[in-house]
Amino acid sequence: MSENAPSKPGTIMSGEMAEQPAMLRRILDEGAPGIREVAERIAARNPRFVLLTARGTSDNAALYAKYLLEIKLGKPCGLTSMSTTTAYGAQPDLTDCLVITISQSGGSPDLVASTQAARDAGAITLAVTNNADSSLAKVSEFHIDVLAGPEKALPATKTYTAELLALYLFVEGLRGAGEGAADTAKTLPDAAEAVLARKDEVKALASRYRFAERMVLTSRGYGYPSAKEAALKLMETSYIPALSYSGADLLHGPLAMVDNVSPVIAVVPDGKGGEALQPVLDRLRDRGADLVVIGAQAEVDRASAGFALPTDGLAEELQPIVEIMPLQMLAYEVTIARGQDPDAPRSLAKVTETR
Repeated sequence: MSENAPSKPGTIMSGEMAEQPAMLRRILDEGAPGIREVAERIAARNPRFVLLTARGTSDNAALYAKYLLEIKLGKPCGLTSMSTTTAYGAQPDLTDCLVITISQSGGSPDLVASTQAARDAGAITLAVTNNADSSLAKVSEFHIDVLAGPEKALPATKTYTAELLALYLFVEGLRGAGEGAADTAKTLPDAAEAVLARKDEVKALASRYRFAERMVLTSRGYGYPSAKEAALKLMETSYIPALSYSGADLLHGPLAMVDNVSPVIAVVPDGKGGEALQPVLDRLRDRGADLVVIGAQAEVDRASAGFALPTDGLAEELQPIVEIMPLQMLAYEVTIARGQDPDAPRSLAKVTETR
């Protein structure tokens, strides 16, 4: 094939998904010491609460960080409404507040402006990006590089899992875990390789969704950001309307739209989140839902279909880094089956310049 010949649809996204095990090793081997140093410097200033700022895929990484910060540190934590400062000109008092802004590119104007406003308002500002030279990194007091390498496909895959691992290491550093955090996560690259090697299973699963008109995704706890990110990936690549709900929220009304035609994907963590999701799974089975489970083998066996994750010995808070991978692959395979190119979704750009 000549250098200028068009590539096969999905080649870039597929290649970037395949990079994830090596990227996870790079963060653990090369990035962890720097992340720990940033965490220790911020911990010394004892922020009283935390605000997380992000858009799109990075917003789902921010939600994951919110669970970590609230569960592991007991810190009050919220997601920023950027328009309060960028559109309405609000001037909050953010003294002793840690504002974490997460962005793959670090180039979106509203993220940069809201971070600068937060710093002007007295916040400790931390940028988590894949671009150390970005505008966001430059306006922030602290910066963490997620070391994912260039990402060319429009759907973010490896930068998402890189953000999750970097945020996990950062929160562990805030609570003084030291080098033990990287040791706890050392099995992740091998688990990622094992999941990514099972392409045929995901391709078979994708056949269920080739003609789907709507999908519902649900989870609880640490798995909820995975459900939201999977829904986003399905919508931006295959254009299938995919609705994501916390299991608790699904019971408060949206359950009425579930029938035996519209597929439901449940991300079932091996831990407290999975335990909390059980009443929801029971209700879905009672309604005859086409239930597909991403989780432990025992949960998959009770569903219509699924993908069993290698979660044995993997802490619940680390499972989202692995559980999103078959869902990334699913979005890719569904899109290919529908005759579309997941590398270049229509109407999207790599850097979204919201203001």
